[in-house]
Amino acid sequence: MIDLLRSTYQNKKVFLTGHTGFKGSWLLAVLNYLGAEVKGFALAPEDEPALFNLLNGNSLCDSVIADINNLPKITEEVKKFQPDFIFHFAAQSIVRKSYEEPINTFTTNAIGTANLLEAIRSLDNECMVVIITTDKVYENLEQDYPYKESDKLGGFDPYSSSKACAEIIAASYKRSFLNPDDFEKHKKSISTARSGNVIGGGDRCKDRIIPDMIKALEAGQPLQVRNPASVRPWQHVLEPLGGYLLLGAKQKEDPIKFADSFNFGPAIDDNLSVEGLVEIALKFWGSGSYEKPDTSGDPHEAELLKLDISKARLELDWEPELNSEMAITKTMEWYKNAVSSEREYTLNQIKTYFE
Repeated sequence: MIDLLRSTYQNKKVFLTGHTGFKGSWLLAVLNYLGAEVKGFALAPEDEPALFNLLNGNSLCDSVIADINNLPKITEEVKKFQPDFIFHFAAQSIVRKSYEEPINTFTTNAIGTANLLEAIRSLDNECMVVIITTDKVYENLEQDYPYKESDKLGGFDPYSSSKACAEIIAASYKRSFLNPDDFEKHKKSISTARSGNVIGGGDRCKDRIIPDMIKALEAGQPLQVRNPASVRPWQHVLEPLGGYLLLGAKQKEDPIKFADSFNFGPAIDDNLSVEGLVEIALKFWGSGSYEKPDTSGDPHEAELLKLDISKARLELDWEPELNSEMAITKTMEWYKNAVSSEREYTLNQIKTYFE
């Protein structure tokens, strides 16, 4: 895959929204490794120590600190840069926060996506666009069933439903303005990518299991595990990023065929419970404990979620390279060993994975 990605992205212009976030920072580092010219567009990082700052992200891209909800600004920056590729990560990405800030969540995730798509319409050049959503866009029936791309969209909580809205908005723009059948006229190819629960070094977001665990370990306190029996499609951050980049490369080869939606997740028999993840992580760390707090008054979170990745396997020739235990180990290795050398260690993990 590395040869295809290098030939696709080297010396190409990539516009990356959400570049200061956890996944965005990792993709920024990967794009730098591939030799791309990147312009980032995002709010300043909120969580400290921010991975973007640890990687010296300003040296890896032309960083624009602005709000995706500012349509004139996003339009100005997209038109000025004339990108070959766009990867849209900018989002309010925390389920529990979406209960506290539903309007901000819907505005950022739904209208923010519409703003970007509207900006894309102003481009004259050919451009491949990958809109990043989530595995939570599906109407989750809490059954032992892996969701495929043709399944009904939904979402119980504001985060999940706002991302389903982003999918619907992207589909509407494709049908109304940027139809794949008219590619030769408008020269825009739009896909959406839905990945599982992503873990990896440098994540410091509140109310995510790995950052909460690292914080508890650093404080010498037990980790509070709210939903130990919940099952999720865990994957290391480099797995879906490789998938997104591969999807963009395939769009470049055939912008009509690959203007579609794709799931990226672990193998169907490789889904772990939250408790299973915690036990593997603490065993590797060599210390730490966990307990279940009283969650009787907490907002709803899904207990079971699985993804069917057969479409990505068949059409993109994409396969997960790391099982869930390897993903957990690789993540905990980063927190344990990357102290004071975060940029070097991150690049080393990128090289090891792709090469």
